[in-house]
Amino acid sequence: MSDSVKLNEIPTLNLAFVGDGVFDLLVRDHLVRNHPSQVGELNKKKVSLVNCKSQAEFARLLQPVLTETEADVFKRGRNTKINSASKHSGLSDYHAATGLEALFGYLYLKGDVARINELFALIIGSGPL
Repeated sequence: MSDSVKLNEIPTLNLAFVGDGVFDLLVRDHLVRNHPSQVGELNKKKVSLVNCKSQAEFARLLQPVLTETEADVFKRGRNTKINSASKHSGLSDYHAATGLEALFGYLYLKGDVARINELFALIIGSGPL
């Protein structure tokens, strides 16, 4: 990341945009390494995990272990004004998922891959993967 761009100046939805890709890749990587299957089956499993409802559950799971800064980033993402939600989820789940994505985007742009892996390991350890 360029030194000219400060993380706290990046719009929250832009953080979530990056975090969505990071989280999706983490799930795909985990599935390919740990659940050998055909691509169609892998994609079904991925879709069941990378959606608002699942991400909202993961966000609730991570809340107790977030640092103050991480919690602030999550809250900024969660509280971002969003004009519409997915037709398959409620608005509260959509907001929580956006907060989780913003957090993963923030950590990625910060270069804190170790923390990303630590948080993702907690998600994996919770049983859904």
